[in-house]
Amino acid sequence: MPDPQHTQVVVLGGGYAGTVAVNRLRRRPDIDITLVNPRAEFVERIRLHQLVAGTGSATVPYSSLLGDGVRLVVDTAVRIDTSARAVELAAGGALPYDYLVYAVGSTAGDTAPVPGAAEYAYSVAELEQAHRLREAIDGLRPDTPVTVVGAGLTGLETATELAESGRPVRLLCGGLLGPSLSAPGRRSVARRLARLGVDVRESAVVAEVRADAVVLGDRTVLPSPVTIWTAGFGVPELARASGLHTDALGRLITDETLTSIDDDRVIAAGDAAAPSGQPLRMSCQSATPLGAQAADTVLNRIAGARPTPIDQAFIGSCVSLGRRGAIVQAARRDDTPVNVFLAGRVAAAVKETICRSTLWQIRREAAKPGSAVWLKGGRKAVEPESVT
Repeated sequence: MPDPQHTQVVVLGGGYAGTVAVNRLRRRPDIDITLVNPRAEFVERIRLHQLVAGTGSATVPYSSLLGDGVRLVVDTAVRIDTSARAVELAAGGALPYDYLVYAVGSTAGDTAPVPGAAEYAYSVAELEQAHRLREAIDGLRPDTPVTVVGAGLTGLETATELAESGRPVRLLCGGLLGPSLSAPGRRSVARRLARLGVDVRESAVVAEVRADAVVLGDRTVLPSPVTIWTAGFGVPELARASGLHTDALGRLITDETLTSIDDDRVIAAGDAAAPSGQPLRMSCQSATPLGAQAADTVLNRIAGARPTPIDQAFIGSCVSLGRRGAIVQAARRDDTPVNVFLAGRVAAAVKETICRSTLWQIRREAAKPGSAVWLKGGRKAVEPESVT
C-alpha cells in the first residue's frame, strides 16, 4: 500500500530516460516510485539491429538496473487523467500520482504516405518488430537479398550489420546517404558500404512496397521478399489522446524545465518530449540526461524550489557499421556535424564502449542516485513558461 505521507511519482516508460529518472528520484526517501513499462525487461534499442542480424541480444533484466524501492508495473498506459491525477492502464484500473514523468519513448515512423509500407515493410524500432523481422530473414535463403529503406543512422547500422553477416543488402537512400553526417563522414561510410558489398542507391525514392518487391519513384520494380523500413520515427499517441498539447509528431510540449505547458505535475523526458516545441535529436545520448533532468525537476518541485532549465550539449554521432567497423562523427554542441570523424576498427571499439556505458550509467545511478553527469552548454535556454 502506498504511504499516504509519501509523494507518489509514476514514470511512464522504462527506456533510457525512464530508468535513469526512477533511479535518480531515489535521492529522496519519502517518494514512492512506480515505473510502468509494457515489457518485463529493459530493451537496448541501440542493439536492435544486432538482434535482427543475429549478432547480439537486446534485452537486460530490470533487476540489474533498478534501485531498491522502485515498483515495476508491466502494463501500458492508455490515458492520463490530469484532473484526477491518475494513469489508466490497459489491463484495467488506474495508478494515482502526485507527479508524472512522461518517458514513453519513440516508435516506428508513419508509413501511411507510401502505399503498402504499413502492410509489407518491417521495422527495427521496437523489440517485437525486430523479432518479427529476424524470423522473416531466417526464412530466406542465405543468398536472397533484403532491401533497407532509409539511409539515416538506423538504416546504416541495419544494412551494414546484415551485410557483414553475409546477407546481400540493397540500401535505398531517398536522396542522401547519412544526411546527419559531414561530407567527409559520408564518403567514409560509402567506402565501408562498398567493401561490404551493399548495393547503395542514393537517389532512389520508394513509391510503393509490395509483398515481394519495392517500386521506385521512376516505376522501377525491384524484387524484395523482405523490405526493412528505417525512414523516420514516431511517438506514442498517449499525450495527444489525453488532451495534452503536443507538437505535430505527438511529442509532449514542455517548457525548458521539461514541465508540460498544461500541467506542472507532468514532466517529460526522452524521445517523446519537445522542450519549447524544439525537441532534441531522438537518441540515448539525449534520453539519459533528459531523464536525469526530469527527475531533478520533480525533486525541485517537491522541495518547493524553482526547477532549472535544461542545459544539454551533444558531442556527435557514433554509428556501428557492422561488428568490425563504425564511424564516430564529431559535432558542435548544438548537434551540427563538423569535418572530423573516426572510422574503422578503432571507431568500432569506441562504439561498443559507448553502448556498454549506457547500462553502466543506469546502474551507477541506481547505486548512487544523483551521480549522472552530461555535457552541458549546447542548448540556448528559453525562459521557462509559468504553468498552473
